[in-house]
Amino acid sequence: AIHPGYGFVSQNPAFVRACAAIGVTFIGPSAQVMERMGDKLRERREAREAGLPVSPGSDDEVRDEDALAQGDAVGFPLMVKAAEGGGGIGIHLVESRENLLPAMVRARFLARSAFGSDRLYFERYLEGFSHIEVQVMGDSFGNVIHILERDCSVQRRNQKIVEESPSVKITPEQRKRLTGYAVALAKHVGYSNAGTVEFLVSRQGEMYFLEMNTRLQVEHGVTEMVM
Repeated sequence: AIHPGYGFVSQNPAFVRACAAIGVTFIGPSAQVMERMGDKLRERREAREAGLPVSPGSDDEVRDEDALAQGDAVGFPLMVKAAEGGGGIGIHLVESRENLLPAMVRARFLARSAFGSDRLYFERYLEGFSHIEVQVMGDSFGNVIHILERDCSVQRRNQKIVEESPSVKITPEQRKRLTGYAVALAKHVGYSNAGTVEFLVSRQGEMYFLEMNTRLQVEHGVTEMVM
């Protein structure tokens, strides 16, 4: 068996299939689940199908010729993101319409360099929301549990600096909703092993699905210390 660590190879379905071809067990989700959840646009659709509220944004790849119209539809400020992105790479905050196209040029360059794809989408920037993620674990028989949540709102350049578990910003009822959403999504896609479902949560209890990381994250130690 092999555990892939925390890097991008841990989310590479081709690597999972290569392990299977030589009889090595990959400790992580299946290649099929990685493909379903590795594309940010597809995972937004998967989340909706699972009954999760999804953050406002574009549902399809944004092309340059449609960018201004789609930006107006989503609303400013907004985030330009890579469809195959991860690790906070290639994300650009755009405050106004005139800055949108230059930001897309930079985002496409970074996305192409890091992920081999320059597909982009928009997501509205929601001020005053906390970034809270739920750790999930699934087995090979369709069972999924959650292991509480981590509040990772303290960030610098889209990189998490402080992880707090459990979050002091949510009520027990809100925690039940949040963890319920995470488990529902993991069951919907047939997830196995460790993963993380990320949300934006307001002080008033509004919740939006952000993305799912189909790997064991570096900050799992915070959860293990709590449990």
